[in-house]
Amino acid sequence: MTLFGIPLDTHPIWLTLQVATLTTLMLAVIGIPLAWWLARMRSRWRVLLEALVSLPLVLPPTVLGFYLIIALGPAGPVTDLLGVFGFEGQLTFNLAGLVIGSVLFSLPFMVQPLMSAFQSLPDEVLDAARLMRAGAVDRFVNVVLPLSRQGLVVGAVLTFAHTVGEFGVVLMVGGNIEGQTRLVSIAIFDHVESFEYAQAHLLSAVMVLFSFVTLVSVYLINRRLSARLG
Repeated sequence: MTLFGIPLDTHPIWLTLQVATLTTLMLAVIGIPLAWWLARMRSRWRVLLEALVSLPLVLPPTVLGFYLIIALGPAGPVTDLLGVFGFEGQLTFNLAGLVIGSVLFSLPFMVQPLMSAFQSLPDEVLDAARLMRAGAVDRFVNVVLPLSRQGLVVGAVLTFAHTVGEFGVVLMVGGNIEGQTRLVSIAIFDHVESFEYAQAHLLSAVMVLFSFVTLVSVYLINRRLSARLG
């Protein structure tokens, strides 16, 4: 594909969108119950669990990537455990490794907005639903989730955007295999190293535009949902 007269390999863009979509969906499944559990926890151990979930925010990506290589590599404990159930492949330097690394690295971007939304729910609302004999699942699906949709939307958008911009973890876990694991951020780095500044400029411009649109979307969603919820 050629854009503005500059040859552009679109595979990193499609692969990045694929990884970001899978990561967001998996974190929605994992993050919602985890955030609800942490928001309602009254144990003194809660601060340790919150710090553990937020660790990727301050941890150098290469450190997380290094331990993922150790855990997910051909001789790693996770691969050995899966081997007991008949798994014979490997979880690094492929799409599975990219998604696993992205899920762990983007975990706080999904959980923290959800926790804030769950913690802001007034207990009276849940008590009223309980008095109306709504079960736990019924209360969560029909009361908690609708009232927390602002946190869910913001968490999903931030998770998707953060995954698109990942570099360190995905490079460590996925490598730089053309046509297989080369994401947009890695492709930009590759173009710069090869002095292909025109291609690097084009992909970087796409990333800047995407990031700006994402932030504008988050602010608009926040404003509209805040106005609707009063």
